[in-house]
Amino acid sequence: MLRSLGAGLLALLLTACGGGKLLQPGSMEITLLGFNDFHGNLEPPQQSVLAQDAQGRPVAVPAGGAAYLAQAIAERRAANRHVALVTAGDMIGASPMVSSLFLDEPTIEALNLMQVDFAATGNHEYDQGHAELLRMQHGGCEQFTAKQPCQLSRPFAGATFQYLAANTLRSDGQTLLPATGVKFFEEQGMRIGVGFIGMTLKNTPLMVRPSGVQGLTFADEASTANALIPRLRAQGADVIVVLIHEGGSTTSGLQDDSCRGLSGDIVPIVEALSPEVDVVISGHTHRSYICDYAKINPRKPLLLTSAGLYGTLLTEVRLTVDGRTRRITDRSARQHIVQGEAYHGRSGPVALQPQFPVFSPEPQVAQLVARYKQAAEPLASAQAGRLAGPASRTLQSNGESVMGRIVADSILAATRDAAAGGAQLAFMNPGGVRADLVPAADGRVTYGQLFRVQPFGNTLMVLSLSGEQIRQVLEQQFDGGSNTVESPRILHVSQGFSYRFDRRRPAGQRVSDMRLNGQPLEPTTRYRVGLQSYLGTGGDGFSVFTQGQDVTGGMLDLDALADHIRTQSQNGPMALPLQERIARVEP
Repeated sequence: MLRSLGAGLLALLLTACGGGKLLQPGSMEITLLGFNDFHGNLEPPQQSVLAQDAQGRPVAVPAGGAAYLAQAIAERRAANRHVALVTAGDMIGASPMVSSLFLDEPTIEALNLMQVDFAATGNHEYDQGHAELLRMQHGGCEQFTAKQPCQLSRPFAGATFQYLAANTLRSDGQTLLPATGVKFFEEQGMRIGVGFIGMTLKNTPLMVRPSGVQGLTFADEASTANALIPRLRAQGADVIVVLIHEGGSTTSGLQDDSCRGLSGDIVPIVEALSPEVDVVISGHTHRSYICDYAKINPRKPLLLTSAGLYGTLLTEVRLTVDGRTRRITDRSARQHIVQGEAYHGRSGPVALQPQFPVFSPEPQVAQLVARYKQAAEPLASAQAGRLAGPASRTLQSNGESVMGRIVADSILAATRDAAAGGAQLAFMNPGGVRADLVPAADGRVTYGQLFRVQPFGNTLMVLSLSGEQIRQVLEQQFDGGSNTVESPRILHVSQGFSYRFDRRRPAGQRVSDMRLNGQPLEPTTRYRVGLQSYLGTGGDGFSVFTQGQDVTGGMLDLDALADHIRTQSQNGPMALPLQERIARVEP
């Protein structure tokens, strides 16, 4: 009778610790909390998550904000006994002004307060170079960029969590940062280890400034992970989790784990992973999904998740581990929408969706964000000019966007004078245009808004290319680096330059009718081309730019954008460049 009573009490205890789920004696429930692609969005990013209400109707739920995310994490910690908090890359880089102005130090400090355990590096962790990434990890005030470090935190202490970079290799074959980490959990005499492998996508060198990853190589993701599993087992890891900054998308709903419509670069990686991998927490595509991968491939009973972007979602993965076999007997996941209690849009307070949880701000993180926001406010609120209407970065069917045209025009305007390089045309990569530019009712736009559009701190440059080399650059939109015919990366072009493309034609023959101010480009004539240093050093797979000659340096891209909008709006709001410059001739 006493034995029965003891067993019953143990079951009740395990049920309470497991958040209401009945566990078999000798089992342990472990919770993984994960998010990705935060991009320094300390303040609410004015984003919504598409969900379903109790009647199954679609509803947009406002979400995001570091203080609200921190509170969501704290509440999930309180509801679960054994928790690891992990991230899947791009915590920093391409950040709004409150973080980027201070070299993303405040974002690292916020993540420290959230008590992150392990973080994979993403491609944007390398935006400012790997030396700066190491400063993010270890701290210090050594200057590796044009911006001044340690403006508020003196000294900057660095991350208290561990960055993992399993497939980022130095010239001596050693990883830039540790490849793996293990966290142990103990209960009722059981000790379960969870091993983490963290890495970025192997195409990272094609997505960052080449000088920032000089001397580094990025190995294949799946083979890297598979080779590390024996090491983790030897260190006591019973559960294997891969944190990877690569992803895909699905057509399934927010909480639907059916994997319906799963596609993207993450799929061949998962297919090549060892069956010993239990969970893959992914990112990079800014999509949210929960995928019970056994529904696609029964030989790989793992969970594949991604939490969207900007801290709008927090993924909770729950694993039941048998203490005798040291293997997972049950796994599940769900997304928590990070809806804060007080959102403000451009026209006032934003209505909440009360059928979903509403989080209060976590005090310490809220105080941190307020401190940096106050320091950035004088510059962020200054008027930069006026626009006649909203300028969207949404790509049109030909690959252009209104905001992209504005940025390309600003590069040309800043580099056109002979003393600035004498540019005749300019290019801008679409991934470098990070936000829409929406003016106030009177057309006013601020410097802070411009900073969200151009947060990388690239410098401008001018170089000489022949007409034939320019054609080769444009052909690389469909066949260069990670650019493909199915997923091309169309460059924005400045006013006065135009061309046509047809993806149905053979490689090397897809671009035609290149014209500058109405005149055909001559193959052997050399032209002066303005662009950002990111493209100029071969970023996004556009290696032909590195063949440019007579290179001239220039100002910061953000300053060029601010000068352009200010100049164009001196006599009234700046008109939007709505006319297409690129002709897509395919159906």
